[in-house]
Amino acid sequence: MGSVGNRIGRRSWGPDLRIAGTAVLVLLLAGCGYRLAGGGEAIDPGLRTVFVETFANRTGEAHAEEIFRTAFIDRFVREGRFKLAGNRSEADTLCRGTILSLQTSPLAYKASNLAAEERITATLEIYFEQRESGKVIWSDGAFTETADYPVATVGAREAERKNALVKLAGGTAERAYRLMISGF
Repeated sequence: MGSVGNRIGRRSWGPDLRIAGTAVLVLLLAGCGYRLAGGGEAIDPGLRTVFVETFANRTGEAHAEEIFRTAFIDRFVREGRFKLAGNRSEADTLCRGTILSLQTSPLAYKASNLAAEERITATLEIYFEQRESGKVIWSDGAFTETADYPVATVGAREAERKNALVKLAGGTAERAYRLMISGF
């Protein structure tokens, strides 16, 4: 009766479990067919220099165009795939954009009904293109990024918002750069 009792308490999966496990492993290794191209593989290797144009600013935020341009320049320099051109005519590629909107919304409130934390959301048009042909390598007409920041005091709010805008521009540049390079 010992062997019958063992069979009743356990079910033997044997070959079914091995086949299912192997199928799952194959699917995980194969992925969905998508991959990120590293090191600029999606970009013509002959394109070596970039010029980041001054972004157009359609918002009421003073100096936002400078903050975003600086963030994109920093990203291109940091990644090293492209050499920064001194002016437009020296570049193989151009990066240009328009800041369409900057919106701030409260995330959390203090007991006094003042915002304790806010979120700033930017929407931009961004283009990465070959300078001579004008061929667009990558673009997004409604690129959106957000950054959250604490609001310690009413007096410090503007400084905190400015720091959040710099953080937001950096995050925008980083994500846009990855998409540009990968061809997505």
